[in-house]
Amino acid sequence: MRPARLSGPLPNSANKSESECIMTIKLNELRDNPGARKDRIRVGRGIGSGKGKTAGRGQKGQKSRSGVAIKGFEGGQMPLHMRLPKRGFNNPFGKDYAEVNIGMVQKFIDAKKLDGKKTIDHEALKAAGLARGGKDGVRLLGKGELKAKAKFVVAGASKGAIEAVEKAGGSVEVIAKGQPEHEKKAARAETNKAARAKKAEKAG
Repeated sequence: MRPARLSGPLPNSANKSESECIMTIKLNELRDNPGARKDRIRVGRGIGSGKGKTAGRGQKGQKSRSGVAIKGFEGGQMPLHMRLPKRGFNNPFGKDYAEVNIGMVQKFIDAKKLDGKKTIDHEALKAAGLARGGKDGVRLLGKGELKAKAKFVVAGASKGAIEAVEKAGGSVEVIAKGQPEHEKKAARAETNKAARAKKAEKAG
């Protein structure tokens, strides 16, 4: 059975050629959609504007004055941000490592995005797109399987990652970074304490 033919004129898009259907956009005609940007309300410009005189602040009271920032204040009641339970803390001495798994390193070596014959360090991993961020360097983790023999120079590595790299015939060199300032300060305090104790023993 033959399919029935549609009667009547064809739609506009069918009559036009492909080149005519493509919408042309000019740089000088780029603009936001209607209603995407609203003008700010200019307050205090006469009663005819609807926001004159008190400018939408109402009459009197603390909130009608200038220089007031109430923010989380709840009239003396314990504010919400203090009522909610807290958990954990932000370690000011915490390290920011870019974590890289050995399985992903192998994947990038197979895809020839990473040269396994050269030393693999933070710069090489960053150039390949494996290490993102990590202002304190790269930490190598043991997820996945590594077959290539490679030399890694990283800021840190897990025990499993080191074993996997050495099993494949490679090596991992962990860069010894400088001692943090707070650790130096603590060490100096201990030294001074021991010196004072020794001095007190001699005096006694």
